[in-house]
Amino acid sequence: ISEFHQRADHFIQVAGTLSAAVESEKMRAIGSRNLIKSMSKQREAQQQQLMALIGEKKLELERLRVQYESLLRTEGEQLEFIEQFIMQK
Repeated sequence: ISEFHQRADHFIQVAGTLSAAVESEKMRAIGSRNLIKSMSKQREAQQQQLMALIGEKKLELERLRVQYESLLRTEGEQLEFIEQFIMQK
């Protein structure tokens, strides 16, 4: 009976140790899962920010293109005026 108690106590001790190890791994796995979810949400937020920035840059590019074309027209008009002015003299 005493040997049975010793073996039972040893079994309970081993089971307790394994239980603590399993609990530790479980908590580590939960932490890892939460970290992955957090990183995924951060990546999505960053992607949305970058998409918004791309949209802003496209609008700026279009504005600058229109401004450039306007400046080209103005330059052409001024060159034409200068040529006419020179021809008159």
